[in-house]
Amino acid sequence: MIAVTRQTPRFEVLGLMASAILLAHVPQTTRAADRQFKKKDCFECHTKERDKFAALKFAHPAVKQGACEDCHLRHGVVGKLVLKEPGAGMCFKCHKKETIGLNRPNVHAVLRSGACGQCHDPHGTDSPHMLRAAGSDLCYKCHKPEQFKRKNVHKVISSEGCLACHVAHASDGKSLLATDQPKLCLKCHDASAGDFKKKHGAYPVDTKACTKCHDPHSADGPKLLRASLHSPVEQASCDSCHVAASQKEPFALTEKGQKLCENCHDIPKLDGGGKMAHAPVKKGDCLACHDPHSGMGKKLTKAEGDKLCTGCHKEKGERVAVVHQAGDCVTCHKPHAANVKPLLSSDAKTLCATCHSDVQEKKYKVAHAPVGKGECVSCHNPHGANVPGMLKSRSDKICYGCHTDAETRFTKAHTHRPVLDGNCTACHAGHGSDNAKLLKASGAKLCQPCHANLMKPFPDGVVHPPFGKGDCLGCHDPHGSNVSGMLAIDAKSLCLKCHEKTAKEAQGAKSVHQAFGDGDCKGCHNPHQSRLKSLLLAQSPDLCLTCHKELKQRLSSGMTHAPVSDCFTCHKPHASADVSLAVQPVGELCAQCHDEKESGFAAAHLSIDPKDIRCTQCHDPHASKDAKMFKKDLHPPFAARQCDACHVVEQKK
Repeated sequence: MIAVTRQTPRFEVLGLMASAILLAHVPQTTRAADRQFKKKDCFECHTKERDKFAALKFAHPAVKQGACEDCHLRHGVVGKLVLKEPGAGMCFKCHKKETIGLNRPNVHAVLRSGACGQCHDPHGTDSPHMLRAAGSDLCYKCHKPEQFKRKNVHKVISSEGCLACHVAHASDGKSLLATDQPKLCLKCHDASAGDFKKKHGAYPVDTKACTKCHDPHSADGPKLLRASLHSPVEQASCDSCHVAASQKEPFALTEKGQKLCENCHDIPKLDGGGKMAHAPVKKGDCLACHDPHSGMGKKLTKAEGDKLCTGCHKEKGERVAVVHQAGDCVTCHKPHAANVKPLLSSDAKTLCATCHSDVQEKKYKVAHAPVGKGECVSCHNPHGANVPGMLKSRSDKICYGCHTDAETRFTKAHTHRPVLDGNCTACHAGHGSDNAKLLKASGAKLCQPCHANLMKPFPDGVVHPPFGKGDCLGCHDPHGSNVSGMLAIDAKSLCLKCHEKTAKEAQGAKSVHQAFGDGDCKGCHNPHQSRLKSLLLAQSPDLCLTCHKELKQRLSSGMTHAPVSDCFTCHKPHASADVSLAVQPVGELCAQCHDEKESGFAAAHLSIDPKDIRCTQCHDPHASKDAKMFKKDLHPPFAARQCDACHVVEQKK
């Protein structure tokens, strides 16, 4: 309400009222729009990025225009990087797949995987095309630079870089070449020049791939010739194998296949007298492994080292966790022929001993049978494996191959952890040992590495004799058992094998401790060592009260009989010839403390002969609310000490 004073002109009051009326009729949506927050530009917060991007020579158009939301989602107060599309999907919104060549037969592996950011910075750099590095340095991040920086480098690499011959994204030609050979090479090299023809023996090499003899990047030899050259090529004696350059088919061979090679190479000498020939040698197919002009590896091989062999033996080329460090394939195998399968240079025992002489030379008291026979490959994969020690498989699988019954015998309700994990070599030595069963150590020393805490001696403690002697296998099965604790047999039978006196005591007993009857010896005793006598887990009465919980409650809420401080004063721990595990008949037991000849005793018990009294019929031997230790529920006359209300009491004469 507008307050009108004498000083307020009437026309001002009318104006205020009109404004209020107009505001009241303004639509709610209009007023809500007025209250909307103003949208902030990304660079108002990301000032460091703004300054960094502004200094770049080549920036992404979206960055230049401040159009961050072309690629990113707004994140608000919580800082996180969220792109509208994952990976290259974001790039393909503007850069069409056909434009960058994804439809071509040969695509750069990085592009095919959608990792555009591996070469390009999405915001910008100081290099053209927003590349993360300038020139060939970017390529060297994936391609080892050594092969491009030998003694003699292809001039075009030094002057123009990789893109002089290669296309960055995709190509119709192999190796991402801009044009197929030899057309690409002839852009710089004039095949009609006299010097060119002379060096190539007038053969029309301009119709063939130059890289058969020359390395396109760099070489240690002159003219970029490959390191491994066939001698006729090195001497420019092409006619040693080919017909004359003037012939209609100048590259035709003078002879076919192995016959041509035999003109220079002594084949029997290459075979070394081996009876088993490599399949290509048997077929006379020298070119399966060798290049007739130049090779990537020694001896004109088509590929370096193991790569040559894994071209056919693909399974041997698979990546493994544990690689054999012997070298390449010819360290162990003969390339042409051998007398030992599979083309081994000698028998497996001798061959392995060239590196692993320590295994062969060591004299074990107990040797693993395959080691003695030199059958290393019965357990090991000589090419590499995914299991430590280059084992063919998990050690238990290998062991069960010979010890066929073991898997069934070891699979129990309670299995030793190494057996469960398939780790036989945790306890057994694979090659040999000075201990029985190929064990790595004898007695408790074998168990100690895993059970060190258990084996720490207690000062002034009591040790179970088998445990003290390190005879773990006297009680336990080392592989598995259906008895808890991996005991060799049930606990009761196991313990009574030594504790015969206790076994005899239980025979014909009137009462047997339930734990003993159930064979739960561990319920009271520590089977290894203890700080208490008889290997007890706790002192009496605490040990007993862990099971006798109702008695524990009564002891804490009433008067206690003095002997309850030590249960063994009245009770035997295992079995008794009397009831309730009593150490002797109840009357005799009570008489040790209570004098039956004392006058007060006779008066309290109506002079009844003590031999006829069973104390526990009236008294609680452990605890009571009554000073005389009477039981909780009493016959009223008895509670009033009025025995003669029911009984005729005769005085002894």
